[in-house]
Amino acid sequence: MTLPATHIRRLLGWGRTLARHGALRGIESDPNTPSPVRTLCKVARFGTIQPKTPDYAGAFRAIGPAAIKLGQTLATRPDLVGEEAAHNLLALQDQLPPVDFALIRAEIERSFEKPLESLFSSFDPVPVGAASVAQVHRAVTTEGRKVAVKILRPGVREKFARDIDTYEWAAAHLEGLGGEASRLRPRMVIANFKRWTVRELDLRREAASASELADTMRAHAGYRVPDIDWDRTNGRVMTLDWIDGVKISDTAALDAAGHDRKALAQRLVLAFLTQAINGGYFHADMHQGNLFVEPDGTIVAIDFGIMGRIDRRARQWLAEILYGLTTGNYRRVAEIHFEAQYVPSYHSVDEFATALRAVGEPMRGKPVSELSVGQMLDGLFAITRDFDMQTQPHLLLLQKTMVMVEGIATQLNPEINMWETSAPFVRAWVRDELGPEAAIADRVREDTQTLLRIPDLIRRIEDRFPPKGGAPEAPPLPKVELMWQRKRRKRGPGVLGQILTFLAGGALVIGTHALGWWG
Repeated sequence: MTLPATHIRRLLGWGRTLARHGALRGIESDPNTPSPVRTLCKVARFGTIQPKTPDYAGAFRAIGPAAIKLGQTLATRPDLVGEEAAHNLLALQDQLPPVDFALIRAEIERSFEKPLESLFSSFDPVPVGAASVAQVHRAVTTEGRKVAVKILRPGVREKFARDIDTYEWAAAHLEGLGGEASRLRPRMVIANFKRWTVRELDLRREAASASELADTMRAHAGYRVPDIDWDRTNGRVMTLDWIDGVKISDTAALDAAGHDRKALAQRLVLAFLTQAINGGYFHADMHQGNLFVEPDGTIVAIDFGIMGRIDRRARQWLAEILYGLTTGNYRRVAEIHFEAQYVPSYHSVDEFATALRAVGEPMRGKPVSELSVGQMLDGLFAITRDFDMQTQPHLLLLQKTMVMVEGIATQLNPEINMWETSAPFVRAWVRDELGPEAAIADRVREDTQTLLRIPDLIRRIEDRFPPKGGAPEAPPLPKVELMWQRKRRKRGPGVLGQILTFLAGGALVIGTHALGWWG
């Protein structure tokens, strides 16, 4: 168990790094920052020279791999870190200097217990990408298949575990201060972050995620997931098809290849909606480095370490919220927030609907280029505070991915209208999933499943209360005192018990004599 002094030492060290990048100034000036946190910031920055313009992304990069991932998560939480910090963290690129190839070779051979040459006929020692968790090399299998090989950085699991331990400790103490810190639920934020990173540090699970997403999107034209080479995949190494395409962020190359950027932007938005709302399972790391465009215009995704999942009921609420916002039905959007218990019941539905209208109306019918994202977020987070809405951790990944998708779509087509692009899809899904036919089908399915469970329920009741057997019921038996119980009773109360008895008896005699009961 890590000592509190160790956690504090780590936090102060990270705090000094943040201070040297000017990243503590916003925390100290925020009126919602608890005073103990503000004091810790002052101690951490003592003796440092802070730049005028904070560099949050640079600070998280300097702290290390786990901080880079945490920074990417916090980029979607302007309510937690402030708008300026969130905007800066969006530019946080998960790039680090590569690990020496000798260490990479050793990691591959140790994990497969085979020499590298028995797995690959050629292996490029220069990585095509080096991130905080792993790096990727180009290779050709012994069967002649072009592949990308992803290898975990040596020691990265241990470092993540150590840092996350301190994140949990700090989040628990922050939430324990109450007030705004408690409403934002930092412990749940870190719990989700831990779950995502633990999954990302097991490349077998990432391979399984890619396979599942490929099955979900197989019928969706224009979006593809590369196939996994399971024979060359384990917990520390993942091998998948090599992608020959243009990075979706390289607009000049897209134009030179003759791609329709407006069509690509729409395809990307609809692919995300298909994953999130249709399937409830989506690629939650859709930044520009993880999306490529093939010569035929197909968008190919890579890097499946972070995936999001939403259950069907939450997807129904989400679709109705999106549809209500696109059509201006703020009353229904407000009702959904109360049905989902996102807003406490002691608030007014009508008041909440009016607050949503104040935020939603300025956005409707306008391209993203004309919207002030800062003003919109300010309005939304003011609502969450005014109506005591707690953070919904299960929607954090969805929020993060929506920000990423919107950013890429806007870069591809600055005039894209996200509402108009999303509305037909959401409208069709709401009609199919929430219409009268769907409601009847759901009820029939639920009732049928209930009826089919009745025989099993009866069997469980019989197991709990079995019928009487062929032998007659046993008569009641007399209670017999066991020898060791008899000896214990005869030994009496012991020395301490005798002393207590003597004192109690003496007090009783004195009391009765004072009352005149004794002559």
